[in-house]
Amino acid sequence: MDDLDGRVLSIERAAKDVVIGPTKTHSRGRLTLGETTVRCWNDHVRAWQHHPLAGGEFGPWLFSARPDRRTPVQPGGLGHRFERLRNAAGLPDAMLHRLRHTVGTDLVAQGKILKAAARLRHRDPSTTLRNYADALPLDDEDAADDLDVLLNDPGGDDPG
Repeated sequence: MDDLDGRVLSIERAAKDVVIGPTKTHSRGRLTLGETTVRCWNDHVRAWQHHPLAGGEFGPWLFSARPDRRTPVQPGGLGHRFERLRNAAGLPDAMLHRLRHTVGTDLVAQGKILKAAARLRHRDPSTTLRNYADALPLDDEDAADDLDVLLNDPGGDDPG
């Protein structure tokens, strides 16, 4: 389980349909996780290690249908698990992909466009802006006030 080093997750593989392969960009990614996520990750790993059917050798997959973690869970498997959890929590409209958009929207709304692009793994920040520009806050009163002063400056040239 060397994908997680402290709070930094290395992303080297991706799932598309039932195939595990390189990421879409064919590049290694790194993502800092929150402390709660790291705690859940470590609890999950410990639970697998103490599973009565786990044996002594573990595979590299965090999400696996087998206690020995030698094969990855099929890509749809995580979605099915998420559906069961969301239904049990009474949140029928929650979707995994919406979590991604929540991250993008929140970071862009804070003005952290480059951080949003990095977390969403957009190669070009313009992709992030194109998809999340509506989340930018309209906080330009200072610009409007500066322009108002500039255009109404009594010391400026009189156009008439």
